[in-house]
Amino acid sequence: MTIVLTGANGGLGVSIVSNIILTPELAVRHGVYTARNANAATALHGALKVAPASHSHEVRSLDLSRLADVRKVATAVNARVAAGEIPPIRALILNAGYVEYSTQHWTEDGLDMSFVSNYLGHWLLTLMLLLSMDREMGRIVVLSSWTYDPNDKRSGLIPEQWKTIFQDSTEPIARGTWSSSSDDPSWRVGFRRYGASKLCLVMMIGELQRRLCGDPILSGISILGVDPGAFSSDVARRSPWPIRILLYQIIIPALAGLMTWLQPNGTFRTQAKASEDVLHAAFGCGPQLSERPQGLYLDGKVPREMSAEAKDVKKRDMLWRDSVRYAQLEEGETALVDWR
Repeated sequence: MTIVLTGANGGLGVSIVSNIILTPELAVRHGVYTARNANAATALHGALKVAPASHSHEVRSLDLSRLADVRKVATAVNARVAAGEIPPIRALILNAGYVEYSTQHWTEDGLDMSFVSNYLGHWLLTLMLLLSMDREMGRIVVLSSWTYDPNDKRSGLIPEQWKTIFQDSTEPIARGTWSSSSDDPSWRVGFRRYGASKLCLVMMIGELQRRLCGDPILSGISILGVDPGAFSSDVARRSPWPIRILLYQIIIPALAGLMTWLQPNGTFRTQAKASEDVLHAAFGCGPQLSERPQGLYLDGKVPREMSAEAKDVKKRDMLWRDSVRYAQLEEGETALVDWR
């Protein structure tokens, strides 16, 4: 079976790959690892140098902010599976992340970069790769964050105007006019947009799972989310120096081991713990994770209730329908029957 991982050159991505190649039952699977620029993915290539001969793999360039790029990669992988060159996808891990703080950028289509890089690109990739998923045991794992819920106490004090992300339209989130740089000169505006894009991903869990369960062929596929906590990584590379250097390069590395030991699912965790939790979601089962953990949300390895807004059926449906429009999904691009 095949494992597809986005953001494979980032800190958590490299840790997940290292975990795969060091785990005998996972190392025998084929890996499709994507990075924004495969040629510049030095950390990923370095990790793969010690991969055992049993671990066949390929590294592909994938810029999730460019939907044409997403289509190109998904089409290539689907063609390889259809031709029998690689096995069906057992796990699709949506790990890549993008966050801006005091700056703001848009895609060529005029959509907010955080919205497309974190959510819409992953949404389209997932819909297209359903053609190649293992229809009995396939799992889609969404990497979430507590920031998706403005009412989570870990997000700190958030003004009331930002407590509800979706109103009666997805346009403010998709176009980046919600929590824009013109609203607030601080780094918090970009952080809120990051949280909004993560809410979109969490809403996708329930909505896609509902549609999969009603599908005559794809009902065996599971989608679930994982909050891996905060850990030392390069995701904050666009942040102000106190966050980028002081928090992510000094404080978190110094405290993560102790904090993980004291509170395994606390705010701060080690990369090793986070990657272990992600792979547990992708392949594990046990007392808290059934063989088909459909629509489940995990904080580390522990099931956790989604926020009220993430479970709002009307908002989920609104986001789904608009995602079809934003991505310009067409008939034949997905195996899902109820895709509109």
